[in-house]
Amino acid sequence: MEKKLLVDVDCGVDDAQAIMMALAVPNVQILGITCVHGNSSIENVCKNVLRVLQACDRMEIPVFRGASKPILGDAINASLFHGHDGLGDAPDPNAPGLELVQKEGAVSAIIRIVNEHPGEVSLVATAPLTNLALAVKLDPMLPEKLKGLYIMGGNTDSDPEAAYIVLNEYLCPTYIACWEFTCHHSLPWGFCDIWLAQDTAKARFMKKIFQHSMDLCNNERVRKEQVYESGFISCDSFAMAAAINDKIIESDHKAVTVELTGKHTRGMMVVDHIDELKKTHKAYIMKKMDLEEFKMLLTNALK
Repeated sequence: MEKKLLVDVDCGVDDAQAIMMALAVPNVQILGITCVHGNSSIENVCKNVLRVLQACDRMEIPVFRGASKPILGDAINASLFHGHDGLGDAPDPNAPGLELVQKEGAVSAIIRIVNEHPGEVSLVATAPLTNLALAVKLDPMLPEKLKGLYIMGGNTDSDPEAAYIVLNEYLCPTYIACWEFTCHHSLPWGFCDIWLAQDTAKARFMKKIFQHSMDLCNNERVRKEQVYESGFISCDSFAMAAAINDKIIESDHKAVTVELTGKHTRGMMVVDHIDELKKTHKAYIMKKMDLEEFKMLLTNALK
C-alpha cells in the first residue's frame, strides 16, 4: 500500500539523509517538502532541499518556503555541526536556484495537501515546528485529517512555542524520536564508512556534504567535551524510518507537553508519567528501533 508523506525540514545533513531514505522506498510518495528556519537560514534550507532532490533526480517534488524565524525570540542555527550553509559548506556550482521554489507558501501548502488527501497523509517533521503551529492556527481541524505525525525533536534548540502548540493541538497519532533516543541508537563509524563507500552518485554526494560533520564528530576535543556522541547518528532519519514502517519501533504511550516558562527548562519536552496533565491524547515516544532494518533503509538511500 502506498504511503503518502509530507515532509517539513530545516535541511541540514541529517534531513538530507532522511529525505533520501524516503525517496528510495518504492511505495512511498512524497507529496511535497516544506522548509523552515533551523539548521540554517530559510534561504539555505530551500537551496539544500533542491540540491538533495537534484542529487536523487527527483526535481518534480514541489518545495515550499516557510517560516524564517521562531514564533517568539531570535532564530538560532546549527552551523557548528552542519556548516554555515547547512550542507557542510561543500561547493556545488550546479546547485538549483531559488526560482524553483513554489510560489505558494509552506503553511498554505501543508493545509492544502492534507485537505486534498484526508486521512492519507503522514506528516514527518524534522525541524522547528513553526510551520506546523501556524498551520493548525489557520486550520484547527487539520490534525484530525492527518494519518499520523512523526517528529524528530524534544530539545531546546528549536521553537518552544511552536512545539507547545503542536504537541497540545495535533491530536492525531503522534510519534516522537527525541534527541536522547537518537543518541542511544548511534551506529558504528565503521558502518558509516561502508555506507559512504558505495559506488554511486548519491553516496558521493552524501560523503561530500557529510565530511564537515564527520570531521567534527571525530575531533578529540569535541569527544572529550561530549558535545556529540562518538557514533554515527542520523537524527532525522529515525522519524522518517518510523513513518515508512512503524513496525520497526517500540514506544511508550505518554502524554507530553513543552515547558515555556521555566528559568532553566524552557523548551524542555515534559513526559507525563503520573497523569498529572490529565490529557486524553498521548504520544508514542520512541524507545527502541530495529537497527538492522534502519541500516537497510539507510543503505538503500544511497544506492
